[in-house]
Amino acid sequence: MTNLYRISSDALVPVKRQSLKREELLEDWIEADPSLIGLHDVIIIGRQVATDNRGRIDLLAIDREGGLTIIELKRDRTPREVVAQILDYASWVSGLEAEAIEEIARKKIGKSLNEAFLMHFDSPPPETLNTNHRMVIVASELDASSKRIVEYLAREYDIGINTTFFNIFGEGDNCFLATDWLMDQQEVAERSESRKKLPWSGYWYANVGDGPHRSWDDMRKYGFIAAGGGRNYSSKLELLGLGDVFYAYQKKTGYVGFGRVTQVAKMVRDFKYDGTPILELPLTQPNLSHDQDDPELAEYVVGVEWLKTVPFLNAKTFVGAFANQNIVCKIRDTATIEFLKREFGS
Repeated sequence: MTNLYRISSDALVPVKRQSLKREELLEDWIEADPSLIGLHDVIIIGRQVATDNRGRIDLLAIDREGGLTIIELKRDRTPREVVAQILDYASWVSGLEAEAIEEIARKKIGKSLNEAFLMHFDSPPPETLNTNHRMVIVASELDASSKRIVEYLAREYDIGINTTFFNIFGEGDNCFLATDWLMDQQEVAERSESRKKLPWSGYWYANVGDGPHRSWDDMRKYGFIAAGGGRNYSSKLELLGLGDVFYAYQKKTGYVGFGRVTQVAKMVRDFKYDGTPILELPLTQPNLSHDQDDPELAEYVVGVEWLKTVPFLNAKTFVGAFANQNIVCKIRDTATIEFLKREFGS
């Protein structure tokens, strides 16, 4: 169970748990920002989607690779009922053809999937849609039996099912929403995808994430990659071990680097480049130091020996190249690996 405390002087004051006035509010919030429940870089293409058996899927999302995600709120159903319901919906979604997905999307977003993908991902949709699908149950809590069922399906049968928990807290006029996962979502997704995809190539993929708090020029010059703004993001850097090799990608641009890990992930305040704390270096992006003493929000840094890098203007890509919204993940696509080896080496 999630608990929330306010720090008052040297004491912890518990913040009281509250109920959500209307569960439709949570559906509204997730529709507006799917990252609220850890779904980054997806497009919501359906809400209350009618299925053949008179059911209605609360929210339906699509990712860059054309995979579908079923999002189902517990509402007033028992935990076991919602687990059975989402499995039923998944059996229906698994049979959706591209034409049906296009029709669902047009009804919801008022434009074609091609237009939506170009606007959101800056690339057209893949040639084949719905090669993989995931299920996310949104609930304030699950009973022990339902947790075991979800974990069993994910860990024993590699089914892409998980639960995200939400809790509402209130203090005075302030109201807070806290979210958490039953299992690590990236691990669940990768285990599910591995059933249908090629074996791992041995190469990792990492998002550069150039922006307000980090600079690709700094990363190239001082040998690192970084992620921050929450452990949902920065913790993924911990997948990279000492000596691992990876290709660096910048969203909407392409692949920009190939490197080998020389230091595993650590908070930015503790990272050194050639013996000098990175925050003492003449960085072009001073915001790398934001929240440096906060283990949750701080930037985390991985040391890199760059074997080859290019500026964004010379990024390498091709139509159909592997790209993913995760900070770090495995590359399995053979065509992408062959392309990257030619462009950056191996």
